[in-house]
Amino acid sequence: MSALLAVLVALLGPAAPAPAVVLGGPPASASPVAQAVGGPQLAGHGVIVDYPSHSGSVPRLPDIQASAFVVADAGTGQVLAARDPHGWYRPASTLKVLTAVALIPLLNPDATVVASKQATTTVPNVAGLVAGRAYKISDLFTALLTISANDAAIALTRATGSFSGGMALINAEARHLQADDTVAVEPNGLDAPGQHTSAYDLALIARQALKLPAFLRYDQTVSQRFVVARRKAVELYNQNSLLTTYPGAVGGKIGWTSAAGATYIGMATRHGVTLIVTLLHCPALTEIDSAKKLLDWGFAADGKVTPVGTLVGPLRPPAASPSPLPADRPARAAIGSGPHRDPSVLAAAGFSCAAVLAAVLGLVYTRRRRPSGADGPPGEGLR
Repeated sequence: MSALLAVLVALLGPAAPAPAVVLGGPPASASPVAQAVGGPQLAGHGVIVDYPSHSGSVPRLPDIQASAFVVADAGTGQVLAARDPHGWYRPASTLKVLTAVALIPLLNPDATVVASKQATTTVPNVAGLVAGRAYKISDLFTALLTISANDAAIALTRATGSFSGGMALINAEARHLQADDTVAVEPNGLDAPGQHTSAYDLALIARQALKLPAFLRYDQTVSQRFVVARRKAVELYNQNSLLTTYPGAVGGKIGWTSAAGATYIGMATRHGVTLIVTLLHCPALTEIDSAKKLLDWGFAADGKVTPVGTLVGPLRPPAASPSPLPADRPARAAIGSGPHRDPSVLAAAGFSCAAVLAAVLGLVYTRRRRPSGADGPPGEGLR
């Protein structure tokens, strides 16, 4: 797979460099606004909202300290308001939602994977996985989404057969969702050169997550016992306080690194309407309160403001989709092991190769922009 990618890049050449952007202002060399995924208004960099001419019944957007955000209706796909929706930022642990969305359909929840040295030496090692010990896939997904376990993310990625193959599948899912601002380098979202996402892309990913009952089951777990070793167990407590403090909350994911700042995905349902809020580059410990304010505004404004864009749907899936790993064939994740020979994993590899081809072609013609600092030196991963 990596050889295929290298050949394609060599033949097609690297993607053209994105124009420099002053955060919150116009790009130095702007692309035509029609190129913005989701609608031309979403090419803007400041606050984007379209109040009705008689706006007395619609509250004004709250003042949010975030470099980028999106408020969208998950059902209709309408983007109600945004700030710099396609700006590139470090995702921190919100990227774990993409990892989960990509891998949940591929991995049998009852199968097990052996924790590798790569997983157990990740810093910070949140769940405390022990190298050589087998862990149930469903338990790892719960740890991933409740306590933001960085080691669980790597173990799950390697459960596809190899780390590189798993990362190809994760990036292929981003391309499938048309989340073209997103490049995943680490499955846990820890800062890495070249890794970035956008508030718009996080909304696309969150909308897909809402379609997966298994994702919601893991993500809504408030607490659960997790067996780390033979004589050691820990209690997993969900870090997303929106679940217990906001009426109608249905899920979400917090993130933080020193370089990314606070990042967040929040989702809530009221009166049959489900809203998605995404925030990037917030001051520490402000993300939940900011999300609550934007959700309150969204529920009050939905149907009263003119949408400024749309969450696009996924691309048509390939003809042959991969099937889950069988429960009686534990997924191996030892360092240096080759890909599984299970037919399901070979199908997954075939899907990822096709998706890598599409991803490379997309990157060649990408017109995305890179705000300053998006690919700077890594920061310390905290959650």
